Amino acid sequence: MDAIVNKNTLGAAAEMLEPVQRPSREEAEEAVRTLLRWAGDDPRREGLIETPKRVVKAYEEWFRGYHEDPGKILGKRFEDVQGYDDMVMLTHIDVESHCEHHMAPILGTACVAYLPDRAVVGISKIAKVVEAFSKRLQTQETMTAQIADAINDAMAPRGVAVFVDAKHQCMTTRGVHHPHVSTITTTFTGEFKANPELRERFMRLCEQSKR
Repeated sequence: MDAIVNKNTLGAAAEMLEPVQRPSREEAEEAVRTLLRWAGDDPRREGLIETPKRVVKAYEEWFRGYHEDPGKILGKRFEDVQGYDDMVMLTHIDVESHCEHHMAPILGTACVAYLPDRAVVGISKIAKVVEAFSKRLQTQETMTAQIADAINDAMAPRGVAVFVDAKHQCMTTRGVHHPHVSTITTTFTGEFKANPELRERFMRLCEQSKR
């Protein structure tokens, strides 16, 4: 069985623990049957017989980020940019994640920008990095910082800006039941952090993209 190690969220204490062994597909499906029984239903009834297989297949898609390396995604860079050194920004990147506290969906969008230093990456790579981190269990704050760190580490740009605006189903469908509340998180590095005007320009473009 494969070992499960989340390299991006391990703390110092967790790094000392033995790697968690990934269960088999059959074990995962049996766990779903256990939850169905705990909820009060019968996994043997017609409508639920195939549910364990469907849930496990859905988990493979929802959490595929554990098997993706953001560094490799950003590995190919292009240096022939004719001296371009201004902001490169992507808006309306879909964020589909799950919170680590309740495993409930986090749905929203992200804006990501960087200031290139001699090289750029294909614009789809930035969106793929957002996907790689969003397809994991975590907090929105952690995900926002991870996106910026990955771009910084792989490209060494002059600065990175990340803005995430999302709704958490653990807050909208349970607990306090506030369906219209959004959570906004930001991370700025380099020139974005040092230059208020540049930071304000990024935020203004984020807001304009919503219209």
